[in-house]
Amino acid sequence: MKLKLTILFAFVVSMTYAQIKLQGVVKDSIGAPLELANVVAINQATSALESYGITNDKGKFILNLSKNTTYKLQVSYIGMKTYEEVIATTTENIDKPITMFSDNALDAVELTYEMPVTISGDTLIYNADSFKNGTERKLEDILEKLPGVEVNDEGQIEVEGQRVTKVMVDGKDFFDGDSKLATKNIPSNAVDKVQVLKNYAEVGQLSSVTNNQDNYAINIKLKEGKKNFWFGNVTAGAGTSPDDELYLVQPKLFYYSPKYSVNLIGDLNNTGEPALTRRDLRGFGGGFRNPSRDSGTSLNLGNNDLGFLATQNNRAQNIENKLASGNFSYSPNKALDISGFGIFNSSRIDIRQKRSVQFTNPELSIPDEDTDQTTQQRSDIGLLKLSASYKPNVNNQMDYDLLGRVTKESQVQNLFSSVIGNTNEFEDNTPYSINQNLNYYYTLNETNIFAFEVQHLLQDEDPFYNAILDDKDNYENTADALGLDPNQIGYNVNQTRRVETNQLDAKLDYWNILNDKSNINFTLGAITSRQDFNSNLFQILDDASSLDPTPTFNNGLDVNDIRYNFSDYYLGVKYMLKAGIFTFTPGLSAHAYRYGNDQFGQEFQDNFGLVLPNFETRIQFKKSESLTIRYNMRNQFTDVTRLASGIVLNGFNSIQVGNPELQNALTNNISLIYRSFNLFNYTNVFAVVNYSNAVDQIRSISNFDSVVRTNNFFNSGFADQTVTAFGRFQRTFGKLRASINTRFNYSKFNQFIQGERSINESFQQTYTPELRTNFREAPNVRIAYRYAVNRNQQGGRTTTFKTNAPSIKFDAYIWKKFTFLTDYSYNRQSNSNGSPQEFEIWNASLSYRKDKDAKLEYTLNATNLLNTTSLIQNGNNNVSVFASEYFIQPRFVTFRLRYEI
Repeated sequence: MKLKLTILFAFVVSMTYAQIKLQGVVKDSIGAPLELANVVAINQATSALESYGITNDKGKFILNLSKNTTYKLQVSYIGMKTYEEVIATTTENIDKPITMFSDNALDAVELTYEMPVTISGDTLIYNADSFKNGTERKLEDILEKLPGVEVNDEGQIEVEGQRVTKVMVDGKDFFDGDSKLATKNIPSNAVDKVQVLKNYAEVGQLSSVTNNQDNYAINIKLKEGKKNFWFGNVTAGAGTSPDDELYLVQPKLFYYSPKYSVNLIGDLNNTGEPALTRRDLRGFGGGFRNPSRDSGTSLNLGNNDLGFLATQNNRAQNIENKLASGNFSYSPNKALDISGFGIFNSSRIDIRQKRSVQFTNPELSIPDEDTDQTTQQRSDIGLLKLSASYKPNVNNQMDYDLLGRVTKESQVQNLFSSVIGNTNEFEDNTPYSINQNLNYYYTLNETNIFAFEVQHLLQDEDPFYNAILDDKDNYENTADALGLDPNQIGYNVNQTRRVETNQLDAKLDYWNILNDKSNINFTLGAITSRQDFNSNLFQILDDASSLDPTPTFNNGLDVNDIRYNFSDYYLGVKYMLKAGIFTFTPGLSAHAYRYGNDQFGQEFQDNFGLVLPNFETRIQFKKSESLTIRYNMRNQFTDVTRLASGIVLNGFNSIQVGNPELQNALTNNISLIYRSFNLFNYTNVFAVVNYSNAVDQIRSISNFDSVVRTNNFFNSGFADQTVTAFGRFQRTFGKLRASINTRFNYSKFNQFIQGERSINESFQQTYTPELRTNFREAPNVRIAYRYAVNRNQQGGRTTTFKTNAPSIKFDAYIWKKFTFLTDYSYNRQSNSNGSPQEFEIWNASLSYRKDKDAKLEYTLNATNLLNTTSLIQNGNNNVSVFASEYFIQPRFVTFRLRYEI
């Protein structure tokens, strides 16, 4: 494997060295350098644009050209006559100074070739055709080839290291800006331009007074032939597998006009290719942002979800998925925009996982455990959102959003434990939520701006849990503690839960623009929340009757009935000052907190005041290079389930007892963020370092009876610390792009097990170098290597996991008819206490279409060609380290027909 990668690497590098450099300086007629001038070299023999560049602040440019070739050099700059010259290269580098002259007849300027990349203010514009080689089928395939743009493993778009928050098509939100739906479904042949909007402001009235540095959006400009017509594609496929017949149907239809747009995406398959995973759908917030997001207060509403096992890399033993979704926008006039979407997703997933678990400290006598778990998951999720935006003039804007979510999900598990024996578990949940958002923005005059934002959340969750334990002897101590009847064939334990949430979050902002360098912002806000939680623990007996047990611990409390009220009224002030390359933004907020809970006839109340500071300094070295320093203090409040005094079963082996007197926790956060994107030498650098120090953090005292864990919550007086760092360096050399990603994570926290305090330390480091080509005619290859080290010190046990994972992707467009795609990955994981484990995955597809404009395409697609049965994963949590084997689908081969509309 290493030899093959080395030979391929040498081949790619040798192609790069078969070039010479054409460099020079572009100046105007009086000798002043021209920044951001466009320079292109057009191959005279092929009439193709072979190289391009943009001048830096000193007017310098560099082009990589082939040896012994004739080019037409073309230089353009706004207000200047286009410079053209024919140049013949040899084997030596060329220095070429260029002088440009003013041109008053701007209408006569005509550029034959479009620049692949141009800059207009804060907008970076990519010409999509300049990066295509014919193998692209969806937006993701284009984005991965754009310098400075990445599509991560979750399908989310990142630009210069920053996650893109919104995706639009011709200025209209695509499913409220969800980037994964966009990357996986928008057809590549419809894309004309990709516009990256930096410092993107959702509300134009606030663009001059708010910090939008971290807001990135992407707007997809469609080709002219795709407007006012339906376009898209329909894919249908069938195949065989060792266990079942395979099917796939994926219609994707789009319509865009100046007044309205419609997007329809469907998916029906059992090939393990979900358009949206359950995780994607739960995180699909519809673009809602809490008004109090910058106030310094964090209120956790809890996650009363089922304990669903997550699929690994979207793989499992069996995945069946159904998706029906639609998105529309309508503009009846210039002042009003109406939009919305509806999504229904149904999934059926079967998972099997084996795991070997070692607990923290061998001196605590917690036995190691081997488990074999099979899981059947069923999930139906529906979302509906309606939005309206009214802008009668430039000084007024009103937005309203309504998002409804309904879910029906269940999970059936069979778990065999080397310690507990065999257990069958059943869970189901039918939650719903309604979220409403109303915003109004008013500009009084040039110096006074007002904004009002209010959001209301109504949520109802009702998880149910049932466990049937066959091996009574190994669960005897826990059963006695829970008060279960031992005179039964097995233990049939059940718990019903209900959590109702009603939250209002509102704020009023006022900005006074003092001058063109500074402004001051005052905020008056409030958060009010109520959560009601009740639960009931009971045992089903052999005669089908039920028993309400009386536990021998926790004062016999096995039920919950609690009301939790929280309010935060705050006043904030923030001042922004621009001084040269510096932008200072100090601020603070004064809060009046009141919270309390009422349960079992007892009431716990507390109220206090607190001032939370925040500070940011941005150093703008150049337009495309900056360093940001941030500090903020956050006040964190827990959810109702951790305050509940009665027993909560998170699982038969995980018991939780809350604490009604829990208080808030304070966290100090410091961040350093560096960005640099240089189109002169195509270098992209992004680095971020975060440090967090938590005071009075809510921790748990864990007590184990065998492998059954009971958690009691309290405010820890010991500080916990976390340091994370991420860096990416990317550089393009002609048709070759090299990059390296690094990630570090260090955490130090206090753990309490069996009455013993221990300091746990975890240090994780990952290095991922990558090399890829971007040829227009030749095949392209992408080579990556991931090396990771995960070292954990937990109590008296130290473990170190190492991962070596090379991968390669190859794509070729052959004879203008065939598209061949293949990818291969190898993963080897080792630890000091056992032998190395490894697995490999190989996928490939071959497609045929008569020509690039053909309507029909035929594809033979194969996944898991090596018929790998399982993936290996090593990891840790706060009480144990584990090695797991995760089983996946076998080799699948399908034949697919794709029709372009």
